[in-house]
Amino acid sequence: MANSLTIAGIDAGYGAVRVLEGVSLAVGAGETVALLGTNGNGKSTLMKSVMGMVRPSKGSIKATIDGNDHELVGRSTEEIVDLGIGFVPEGRRLFPKLTVTENLLLGAFRPKARSVINRNLDFCLETFPRLKERASQLAGSMSGGEQQMLALARALMSAPRILLIDEPSVGLAPLLVSRTIDKIKELKEGYNLSVLMAEQNFTQAIRIADRGYVIVHGKIAFEGESADALNNNELIREFYLGA
Repeated sequence: MANSLTIAGIDAGYGAVRVLEGVSLAVGAGETVALLGTNGNGKSTLMKSVMGMVRPSKGSIKATIDGNDHELVGRSTEEIVDLGIGFVPEGRRLFPKLTVTENLLLGAFRPKARSVINRNLDFCLETFPRLKERASQLAGSMSGGEQQMLALARALMSAPRILLIDEPSVGLAPLLVSRTIDKIKELKEGYNLSVLMAEQNFTQAIRIADRGYVIVHGKIAFEGESADALNNNELIREFYLGA
C-alpha cells in the first residue's frame, strides 16, 4: 500500500525565533527525496517538525501509512513513530553505554515491530556485517562510520514505512559518506521505504535521490523534479556545488 508524506505551508521555530516559513514538500510512495541546503537553513527543524519534536505554528503534515491518512501536527513523537515513521537524527544519538545488539533491540519498541524483530535483526546484520562482528561492543566505542551504520539499522528495527534521515554524512570521511549513501539506497529498496533525507553534501545526495528541494533561510527556494534538474540548475551549481 502507498506510504507518502505531504508537508503543506509549515511555519515553525523556537520561541520567538521563526526558522521555517511556508515550507511545502512531498515524498511520494517509494521515493527518495533530498532536502538540500547548507547548515542553519532549517533542514533539521523541518525533520523535527515532522517527528513531533518541534510543533509547527501553522500548516499541515500528513502521512499516508499503508493507505491510511494521518495528520501529524499535534501528535507526540511516540505516536508518530508508532504510525510507522522512522527517524535517524543528526549526530546519530545512540546509547553509548549499551552494546550494538542492545541499541538495535531498543529500536524495535513499537508494537508492530516486535512481531518481526528477528527478521529485521537478521536483515540489519546481513546489510551491515560490521555490526554483526561488533554485536557485543559498546556503541560509544565505535568509529563514526560504524555508529552511523548502527543508527540506520536501529531506525530500520522499528519496521518503518517512511524513513527520515538527517545529515547522514556529518562527521564522516568522504569514502564513508559514499558507502553510507549507498546503504541508504539499499535499505530503501530492500524494504520499499519512502525516504526524506536532509543533506548538505549535494553531490552524494543527488546520486541516490529521485528528486529534491533546496531550502534557503527557512523557505523552499527550488524544487527539482529530478536529480538532473537539481544538478543542472544554475543557481544551485553556483552557490551550492561550487561551479
